[in-house]
Amino acid sequence: MSSTSTEPRRLGPAGLACLVTGSGPPLVFLPGLGPHHRPPAGLDRRFQLAQVRPFARRRRVWWVQRRENLPAGTTMASIAADYAAAIRQRFGGPVDLAGSSTGGSVALQLAADHPDVVRRVVLLSSACRLGDGGRAVQRQLADNVRAGRRRRAGALMFGTLAGGRVAHRALAVAGWLSGPAMLRGDCADMLTVIDAEDAFDITARLPAIAVPVLVVGGGRDRFYGAGVFRETADGLPNGRLLLHLRLGHVAAQSAKATVAAVDRFLAEPPG
Repeated sequence: MSSTSTEPRRLGPAGLACLVTGSGPPLVFLPGLGPHHRPPAGLDRRFQLAQVRPFARRRRVWWVQRRENLPAGTTMASIAADYAAAIRQRFGGPVDLAGSSTGGSVALQLAADHPDVVRRVVLLSSACRLGDGGRAVQRQLADNVRAGRRRRAGALMFGTLAGGRVAHRALAVAGWLSGPAMLRGDCADMLTVIDAEDAFDITARLPAIAVPVLVVGGGRDRFYGAGVFRETADGLPNGRLLLHLRLGHVAAQSAKATVAAVDRFLAEPPG
């Protein structure tokens, strides 16, 4: 039977915000880009739990956010070091990781820098680097947030998640309407992570990442694109690719075929 804890927890020396749901072997889930790194509450908490619930049928999923109040100049390597310390303290050995979008960037950095804490990796709409379009979008997003253009930032953030034109327009409108509420207050952590991911490119280190990695992506993903997903899977010694040619950034992560493939991948015996 699945058990759920919706009370925010803290994990590791850096006090990373954490939610836990499901039962079974641990799966550490690294979320995508968000406006803040506080413990999720209200609609945000429900959204985050809904995102991991499909993977919690057979796993105890530990949703773990990045450190709050990140200093300027933070890199993906320093973010990964926070996670590595938390995993060593809580689990005492390697665990399976699933990273969504920006969270996948951190998961790959973890596998490269701290192989002792990583058993397997699932990249959900994530890869060894952002595509050129993804970097451009995130720079525009950061510029709009810094300038106080919250509606434009919301429209850009939501609209880019879709693959098709109709869905893109609908989500852009939703982002325009919700931007002031979603991006209210201090978004400094999001801006710091955007800067870190802008510089992130682990392509040259892929051959040294020995753990099994499942790369899930959409052919219509506006942040990465099919070519970057293929490049990532091909560059890994134990990489494999599930590419949904007709799906975008979000739809590829939540597709039934993705959930089934992740379950099979995580259930494989070691080696």
